Amino acid sequence: MELIRIYECLCDVTRLRILNILLRGPLCVCHFQAVLQEPQVKISKHLAYLKTRGLVTVRREGNWMIYALPLRRPQSLAANLACLQDCAAGDPAFRRDLDRLDRLAAATPAQAEPSMLTVREFAARAGLSQCTVRRRISDGSLSSTRIGASIRIPSATLQPVDPGTVARLAREARS
Repeated sequence: MELIRIYECLCDVTRLRILNILLRGPLCVCHFQAVLQEPQVKISKHLAYLKTRGLVTVRREGNWMIYALPLRRPQSLAANLACLQDCAAGDPAFRRDLDRLDRLAAATPAQAEPSMLTVREFAARAGLSQCTVRRRISDGSLSSTRIGASIRIPSATLQPVDPGTVARLAREARS
């Protein structure tokens, strides 16, 4: 991914807020509306912009379009998202967004939070080894949540993986 393309996406405050929220996990457009308190048209426009530039992925779940950060992130994107997360922690507007997201999740857990899978379940469904899944979690290319002593991964981040991709990821994991 070109660095210029990443910075083009980061030069808008709404897109920064969207990316910061997506660091918590996949969400539907309606959840972005509730958290950002912006009209659906504006949010959809920014999500489409981020999607065409490869900064978010989208999948349909029933009537909902679920947006997420890509599972495989180039180092330049991962580094910029980590920087965004650090900088946003001190900004009141970004903190308010995360507070609203937490309240939304608490109010409607079945809708706001996707079902969570263990590393083993996620690896089996994705056709990946558990080692590869854990490596993706540690390098930040896969969102996860620690619940007690176990690590849980939102099932919404699960994307079909073709056999060629599985073979390539297995080779990468060995190197």
